[in-house]
Amino acid sequence: MQKVHVPTGEPAGRIVCDQCGNAKQFVEITENVLVTTRYQQNSDGSFTPEDNTSEIFGEVKFVCWQCGADLTQFHAHFLEMSF
Repeated sequence: MQKVHVPTGEPAGRIVCDQCGNAKQFVEITENVLVTTRYQQNSDGSFTPEDNTSEIFGEVKFVCWQCGADLTQFHAHFLEMSF
């Protein structure tokens, strides 16, 4: 089991970039992803997605939106706090 690194920002657990102080916008970057989407064609010729699956084969990074600093150590915390 991977240990979750909890950030020390205020309030407790808030992620703050050490490089630029950004505490609002972050990016999750996933490499080597296979996305499969099943569509149904409607009678008017348009399409409606029916099912979507993703398989991750590469690394997942979590970075600061403003300066690009690597914050991957907080990715597990990000996932726990995403609602």
